[in-house]
Amino acid sequence: MSSRSALIFIFLTMLIDTIGLGLIIPVAPRLIAELTHTGLSGAASWGGWLFFVYALMQFICAPVIGNLSDRFGRRPVLILSLAMLSFDYVLTGLSPTILWLFIGRTLSGMAGAAYTTVNAYIADVSPPEKRAANFGLVGAAFGLGFILGPALGGLLGEYFGLRVPFFVAGGLAAANALFGLLVLKESLPAERRRKFDWRRANPLGSLKSLKRYPALLSMFGTLALLRLAHDSLPATWSYYTMLKFSWGPADVAWSLVAVGVFSSISFAVLPRVLTPRLGETRSVLLGLAAGAIGYAGYAFAPNPAVLYAVMVVFCFGGIGGAALSAILSHMVPDNEQGELQGAIASIGSLTAIASPLIMTNLFAYFTSPVAPVHFPGASFLAAAICELGALAIFVAARARKTKTIEPVT
Repeated sequence: MSSRSALIFIFLTMLIDTIGLGLIIPVAPRLIAELTHTGLSGAASWGGWLFFVYALMQFICAPVIGNLSDRFGRRPVLILSLAMLSFDYVLTGLSPTILWLFIGRTLSGMAGAAYTTVNAYIADVSPPEKRAANFGLVGAAFGLGFILGPALGGLLGEYFGLRVPFFVAGGLAAANALFGLLVLKESLPAERRRKFDWRRANPLGSLKSLKRYPALLSMFGTLALLRLAHDSLPATWSYYTMLKFSWGPADVAWSLVAVGVFSSISFAVLPRVLTPRLGETRSVLLGLAAGAIGYAGYAFAPNPAVLYAVMVVFCFGGIGGAALSAILSHMVPDNEQGELQGAIASIGSLTAIASPLIMTNLFAYFTSPVAPVHFPGASFLAAAICELGALAIFVAARARKTKTIEPVT
């Protein structure tokens, strides 16, 4: 399989995986309410704990999966993870009690950490100058998947039952695993693999092991603030637009479709067009600046027209994340890409736990009667500040003239 064919497979893998995840979003609240015998308000509380379990398992398991892929290769780890996802979806679809959902979310969090292997695979098959563009494929797949998945899941749940989307998602994951078994070739040769070490295969161990790359650790601060900002949007978007613009569910859905379309452009097109011209460092600077302006624009948008206009500016933010991933991948050898991606995923999982709690509470406080000023956009302003903080850390790291974008030899 050529590197181009491999990248197409990886894109399809992440697309199908994200469609499967998106399929269950419209029906999960009602299924939780059905199993817990509560209303949607009570279901939301249960859903929060399910999200916590999922993020926690990703935090714990991402370094393990990344290190396993450095030892046994990317292909078997990726295929087994997809097979586990398929099992999880079917288990969830059959759930007779809420306990089954927690078991399913645990398995899903473990298997979902396989995107660390996807990023390691991309690093394996991409020349250094094309890594930023190729890392953008993962983001594009997420954006497109979250356009197609929820729409399809809503139709299936409405006309065929709440549990049908889970079985369809399970079938897609199983087909994905079979497709990989038949066509995907290994990207990490046996002679470039390294011994598995439990001391390195955990969130703290992976970070400790990577401390011998000081420039890498300084970039983790940029990454953490970038992810904190990013997670604010799914956490508060619906509440914000419904309260500020009196939107209904259909209005919110169309806005999320627009966000998904712009995200696909942001991750799939812009890194390939702009990064070769700007270079990775300038691409990160542009992305972080656009992200800060975009979040501030969301926070202060006076009407929906301005909100949609801000999406165009925010679109350029995706180039920064892809370029940053490429910079990080240059800083470790090939046989440590899995460990690096595991550490990155652990940081992402921590922000996925923290950001929704921080951002939703900011929104709740500044829209409550006790707030000193009524400001529904508080969470997005906080996200803009995070982007500016990430920008400051990145600029400081470059000013110290660290070996941020030089490949390790």
